[in-house]
Amino acid sequence: MASASRPIVLSGPSGAGKSTFLKRLFAEYPDKFGFSVSHTTRAPRAGETNGVDYNFVTREEFLAGVQRGEFIEHAEFSGNLYGTTVQAVKSVGDKGRICILDIDMQGVKLVKATDLNPYYLSVQPPSIGELEKRLRGRGTEKEADIQGRLAAAQGELDYAKEEGAYDKTIVNDDLEAAYAEFKAFINKVTA
Repeated sequence: MASASRPIVLSGPSGAGKSTFLKRLFAEYPDKFGFSVSHTTRAPRAGETNGVDYNFVTREEFLAGVQRGEFIEHAEFSGNLYGTTVQAVKSVGDKGRICILDIDMQGVKLVKATDLNPYYLSVQPPSIGELEKRLRGRGTEKEADIQGRLAAAQGELDYAKEEGAYDKTIVNDDLEAAYAEFKAFINKVTA
């Protein structure tokens, strides 16, 4: 597989800045990259669109897809299921674009057991305290969800420190500098 066609797996705690980076990257390179739209059983947040932000499905639909072997990876978080289908990745490639998957640490571990052969990139917050501030600043999360995300974030931070977990880890402590580092890595591996 040519390096330009290898997918990119983007991971890191919720609130680290992954979505901000992806929106900017896609605006700068509208014909080069494509986003793998994940499936989830959670309810849409204000402003989210089905088929764009996520494919919103019922728990029964999701589990049926898992049984049929349609998912590359899937995980449960805060009582909701999230996952990436083979078809979602294939759809991006069929458009001649490099697929970017935004998945959590559990998903990264599952993808590593496949033959997808992506590049692995982690975006991390500067600290758990800063992450909590960002999550609370959204105003979209219930307290229990914030606590769950913070607990999961610690696991993600620890995993990112493991040798060989990611090809690149970026600490988003300065948005412009971190985005420049993100973009430089993406351009290097897709050149």
